[in-house]
Amino acid sequence: MPAPEPALGRAFLLLLVGGMLFTGTINTLLNKLQDLTCVEHCDDPARRHNFEQPVWQTLNMFIGEAACLLVYYISVAVESHRRTTTTAAAAFHPIADEAAPPTETSPLIAPGSRTPSDEIAAEDAVEPVPGRKPLTGWRNVFFLAPTLLDLTATTAMGYGLIYISASQYQMLRGSVVLFTGLLSSIFLGRRHPLYRWVALVTVFLGVAVVGLSGIVQSSSSPTVSSSPVGIFFVVLAQVFTASQFVIEEMIMARYEVPALKAVGLEGIFGLLCVAVGMPILHYTIGVRGTPGNYFDMFTGFHQVFDNPQVLYAGVGIIFSIAFFNWFGLSVTRHISSTSRSTIDTCRTLFIWIVSLGLGWETFKWLQVVGFAILVYGTFLFNDVVKPPAIFVPQTPQEDAAAAALRAEQDE
Repeated sequence: MPAPEPALGRAFLLLLVGGMLFTGTINTLLNKLQDLTCVEHCDDPARRHNFEQPVWQTLNMFIGEAACLLVYYISVAVESHRRTTTTAAAAFHPIADEAAPPTETSPLIAPGSRTPSDEIAAEDAVEPVPGRKPLTGWRNVFFLAPTLLDLTATTAMGYGLIYISASQYQMLRGSVVLFTGLLSSIFLGRRHPLYRWVALVTVFLGVAVVGLSGIVQSSSSPTVSSSPVGIFFVVLAQVFTASQFVIEEMIMARYEVPALKAVGLEGIFGLLCVAVGMPILHYTIGVRGTPGNYFDMFTGFHQVFDNPQVLYAGVGIIFSIAFFNWFGLSVTRHISSTSRSTIDTCRTLFIWIVSLGLGWETFKWLQVVGFAILVYGTFLFNDVVKPPAIFVPQTPQEDAAAAALRAEQDE
């Protein structure tokens, strides 16, 4: 199969990046919308209770991911049928009629040209590349490890989101660059130059300032007393998310795994884990706590299906997370895990603008400063901006050239 045209290749990468930004923004906003939806005693401010079910939100995510596996097998069947049809047509060679006008079977585009639909089909086609083996059979279980990390991270982030704003939540998620950089150095054997370590320290400072902005926010905020709890769980979740990114990259560096299949496998394994874990959490923790607590499975069920806003937002979460994970894994496959985390950080701006427009939060300059530091550190780590010269060591050739220049100046 011929390589794609350069312009089409760039267009496809832009599609991946833009799709990841859009679906990721929608997903976070819908999760926060669920958290802000009143489900009990809505007419009594003193007893008002909002939707607080992070386990059910995690279930939404895995349903969306599992649906990708069905789409994957459908795409494989369609691709197989197309290839069979093409092979059969190639075996038939009619005598050319020079006077015959162009028809639908006489393409007006150049042979071998590829359209955007061909590019997407190629993305999901199972075609081994040199050095990689197709992920089949029992090896599919390899995706259980990133699934468990994803489950832990998503539940922890869902719990943290209850207590902080959507934009602060997304900014704190930017700390994934810090943990991804550290873990990629340890487990992927990547040697980071000095400026990247400076970038990771910068990211840490940015996250600290963003967290501080949540702690010192005005006392009029209903979450101020608990915001440190939300900050802690969101940042802690990034350790698990970074581990997930690194393990996924390790798997896809060794095996040929179409993005849709990878997302679908994590969804299936996630559904199985939630199906087993939810009843255990309910009967060990949920029934012993206050009614309607985070692990009360039956109360959560009624809160989801008895409140249309929660239910419809959940449906939106399912679709948005399905596409977001496909776009994200495609970015990991075509670029790298750190590029994926960079793009994930950039969608913060869109979440922030929408949250301010909806009146979900107020503007805070300290949060702006923290976000600016965080973005600079992230961009510096991923070579989006040029590092300061003081942190970039010169090569031996550059040292020799500089020494020669100094010698000429001394003469």
